[in-house]
Amino acid sequence: MPGTILITGCNRGIGLELTRQFSADGWLVIATCRNPSAAWELSELADQWDNIEIHALDVTDYEQMAALKEELGERPLDILLSGAGYYGPKGVTLGSVDLEAWRQVLEVNTIAPYKLVETFLDNVAAGENRVIGVLSSKVGSINDNSSGGGYIYRSSKTAVNQVVKSLSVDLADQGIAVLALHPGWVKTHMGGPNALISAEESVAGLKKRLLEAGPEHSGHFYNYDGSEIPW
Repeated sequence: MPGTILITGCNRGIGLELTRQFSADGWLVIATCRNPSAAWELSELADQWDNIEIHALDVTDYEQMAALKEELGERPLDILLSGAGYYGPKGVTLGSVDLEAWRQVLEVNTIAPYKLVETFLDNVAAGENRVIGVLSSKVGSINDNSSGGGYIYRSSKTAVNQVVKSLSVDLADQGIAVLALHPGWVKTHMGGPNALISAEESVAGLKKRLLEAGPEHSGHFYNYDGSEIPW
């Protein structure tokens, strides 16, 4: 049975496609983004489907996040998905790291997902699926790092993987599954035109991972195709 999912970062790319696919399957989608008035594709989607709610949320504005929690009250969330992300400056090599940019990326990619879970934990616990997904990246895998560089983005995703692992342990007694998910190299604004797969293909796999998630999957790192990625 379709339920309710809250997704962050829905104005474009993977978040937009997640909204599209879940709403098409009959789910109530609480779609958030920083500036809904500028998210015209999301607005068009909401005009097409009456089971999409759009809410403003800058994931690093924790007062705004608390206000959204207040607005939603005790509504159950079957799935909570942290999709908002920030790559930061590209071409970051040894000796060229912008420390302030690093702090900004860590705020969006590592701290904000934790705060999202902390804020909406009671809503997830009241849901049927009890699933939390965090979009990570394979470049956050220490085992996979053979090329070096990328200090800012890599470290933010490695750190959020540790957040996911700790959450999976801390929430196990509530029956909540917490997964880190790699969407693949996707043809989006962030992924660029040379990426290998479409947003549609990536999201079809991510959706399958989220819908099939149970306690045995909690605390693991999965590629969109279901294969497990080493930490």
